[in-house]
Amino acid sequence: MIRVLIVDDQAMIRAGFRMIIEAEADITVVGEAGDGIEALEMAARSTPDVVLMDVRMPRMDGLEAARQMLCDRDDHAKAIDGSLKLPRVLMLTTFDLDDYVYAALRAGVSGFMLKDAPAEQLVEAIRVIAAGEALLAPSVTRRLIEDISRRPSRDAITTVPGLDQLTEREDEVLRLVAKGLSNAEVADQLYLGEATIKTHVGRILMKLNLRDRVQAVVLAYESGLITPGE
Repeated sequence: MIRVLIVDDQAMIRAGFRMIIEAEADITVVGEAGDGIEALEMAARSTPDVVLMDVRMPRMDGLEAARQMLCDRDDHAKAIDGSLKLPRVLMLTTFDLDDYVYAALRAGVSGFMLKDAPAEQLVEAIRVIAAGEALLAPSVTRRLIEDISRRPSRDAITTVPGLDQLTEREDEVLRLVAKGLSNAEVADQLYLGEATIKTHVGRILMKLNLRDRVQAVVLAYESGLITPGE
């Protein structure tokens, strides 16, 4: 069962999301919050797998709440087996990708989608995020790459901790992932099994201390490992 926390300052929107989610047999709502402060408190109590997080809210906005939720590792709840359990955050917005959402992706958010997306897309997004994947559609990837390429300064490759520890194959996989390819597409291009690619991606994330593929895309372009148009 996928445990979901809904965070939005509008009660009617929360009710709509709850109705959609609870119609699914494998997903349940464990709580609701009306702002970022409530979200942090509720997340600590209910330990959700996925947090649907509105961007603009009073008291504490979604970006700051997500940043604290994903970065405050020492104070966050732990799983039953004693290992650290952090939720995955899906940002909800009424507008397209901009600096606000870009900052959310850098903070460790696993993806974002528009609030007016069809119900089936919301449900599928929750399942994708809960499975450990990132929700970054090709159109979003292109916008993200364009945004990064316009930024005046990017760190040199050698300044990114762990980048020099990647094997030749891991480097190759990272470059393809950064172009928006799925594991299956990377596997086809490199003539390897999809399970092998998944293993490589896991090792890349571990070596670079990244949460998911979204942060890998950001790092690859910001570091200059690849450049737009490659």
